[in-house]
Amino acid sequence: MDDESRVELPHIDGFLDDFMASMTQQVTHVFEKRTVIATTMQRILEFHQERGALSALTPPPIFVQLIRDGRTSLTDGDLEFVLWFGPLPIRWLARHEAGPTETSFADRMIRGPLAEWRHEHIFRAVDGGIELTDRVRLAHQPGLKGLLTRLIFDGLPLKMLFLYRHWRTKRAVQSR
Repeated sequence: MDDESRVELPHIDGFLDDFMASMTQQVTHVFEKRTVIATTMQRILEFHQERGALSALTPPPIFVQLIRDGRTSLTDGDLEFVLWFGPLPIRWLARHEAGPTETSFADRMIRGPLAEWRHEHIFRAVDGGIELTDRVRLAHQPGLKGLLTRLIFDGLPLKMLFLYRHWRTKRAVQSR
């Protein structure tokens, strides 16, 4: 085939290169979602401290089974749970710790399906209420071991998860 009749698809080649790299090495991604909610700092913090907050923020058809809640505050302690994706259980142990600002906290996966997961919950007073920022730093296991997490904890599913979480947070704090 001569050069004039060859069709190149660089976007597909780039996608395949990225996919193959993610299958053979650990690649860290950062995802961020921001929403301004007409509420107070007190209300949004109280909501996140409630025992049922994680269940309330988990979209159907997924549900959360709490195994152990050893948290003493939003910024201290461990939370062990199972995320049920239909019949598929995914066990998770998260350590809660201080976030990057005074009005924030983070949960870091200690044991679970990914190579890395650190989720920062950042609350900042702005005109019109509180800006909620969810920032997730994540990395998948290389190879086939990380294939499932690439399907449910990345791309569109991750965007949909946090779209739901922000909608539920807004609904919960504005109904108080």
